[in-house]
Amino acid sequence: MKIYTGRGDEGMTDLRDMSRVSKTSARIEAYGTVDEANALVGTARPTGYDDIDETLERIQNHLHIVQADFANPAPDDDDPVVTEAHVEELEDAIDEADAELDPLTSFILPGGSEAGATLHHARAVVRRAERRAVDLAADEPVNAEAIRYLNRLSDALFVLGRLVNARDGVPEESPSY
Repeated sequence: MKIYTGRGDEGMTDLRDMSRVSKTSARIEAYGTVDEANALVGTARPTGYDDIDETLERIQNHLHIVQADFANPAPDDDDPVVTEAHVEELEDAIDEADAELDPLTSFILPGGSEAGATLHHARAVVRRAERRAVDLAADEPVNAEAIRYLNRLSDALFVLGRLVNARDGVPEESPSY
């Protein structure tokens, strides 16, 4: 199978239902930004912590489902879609990671160890993906669970970034005003 098809040379691409749209459409922007976030999460792995890496691997697989969900304007019953169970799995991961951390008393500067800083970067990209998805949902049908997933994912990546930094012994820094 060839990697290149040439079908996108004129600035158009196929959605999952094989309809053609501009590469600048809100739908492409939404799932393209999710793809960018997924690549960043992959950059953070391995963190050096098996439990965190397993969570990040599950997140990466979920992000593929988010992309498929956004790429399909009219999913069938057997198409991959984000469900409430995906959101709940993230909430469980957040609670588990947060239980290991000192309570947050102020804003913190994103950064820290290489993996921790990458997770903070991924969190910022997920926030952008969420904004793109909300923009898409203003004009087209979008699975609300996929948007909820992105909202929760930014929280998860924040907590996981903090956790990696804590385990690596990197102190958190608060902004100075």
